[in-house]
Amino acid sequence: MSTTAQQCPYFPQGEETEAREQGEEEGAPSLDFERATPYVDYVGVDTLLDLKRPRTDEPAESAFILTTQVMELLFTLVAEHWEAARDALEADDVPGALAWLRRSRNAQDVLTGSWDLLADMTPRQFNRFRDAFGEASGFQSYTYRHLEFLLGNKSGPMVRPHKGMPRVAERLDSVLEHPGLYDAALRLLARRGLPVPGGAVERDWTQPYEEDPGVVEAWARVYADERDDNELLLLAEALMDVAERVTRWRHRHLMAVKRTMGGKPGSGGSNGLTWLARNAEKDVFPELWRLRDTL
Repeated sequence: MSTTAQQCPYFPQGEETEAREQGEEEGAPSLDFERATPYVDYVGVDTLLDLKRPRTDEPAESAFILTTQVMELLFTLVAEHWEAARDALEADDVPGALAWLRRSRNAQDVLTGSWDLLADMTPRQFNRFRDAFGEASGFQSYTYRHLEFLLGNKSGPMVRPHKGMPRVAERLDSVLEHPGLYDAALRLLARRGLPVPGGAVERDWTQPYEEDPGVVEAWARVYADERDDNELLLLAEALMDVAERVTRWRHRHLMAVKRTMGGKPGSGGSNGLTWLARNAEKDVFPELWRLRDTL
């Protein structure tokens, strides 16, 4: 293979010269740049690839780091979508909220599928690099904590690990102190005249959401109207799509840990498998699930 072909693998041998001769007027791509290509600059490829820094020679560590980094990026994307949906609900824009929830659903599917990258990691492979990351734990992820707060799983103490990062802590405090995605949905139902208990409409937003039978009744009235254009029913089902995908991701997390390290204590000091199992069992937007018992 020629040197030219090696430098530009997207062109078969000899075609790069032909493309140059034809010129851009016939649709040939630009090939000459004085510095990094615009693609590299725009995407930040050099920076991105430099972030994968294994600390051992175990090949599985690269997959572990890359998968974790991909998930962190997707956490931020899902958070953006959920916040946009929440804000749309607060503004009585249900179609806008539905559009954002659909986008988040697609991102959640990719997020859950990311666990496939670690599906074949064996316990011995994991053990060969586990000590290298010390006390580092996904439990410490502030992007994931952001998502949990938006879902209603509020906890002031969970901001504490990030106090050494003032901007991060400030952001988490803001999410902690304001209505989450489900809160915004219930406030919308109340404004539409449905019998949502007052404690679900105005409360201390820093506290975790607690299930209320009165909210089940409010959603039951929404489901009683089966018209295709009932936007509140469409909202309820969109929220169920989100909730189901959250549980899928949690369960995949649980299975990944169970397969690679069993019941050993977590690196961040948690009880590992037990904590993950308990979290996976929690229903997101509980009244929408409870409603299924009576419909």
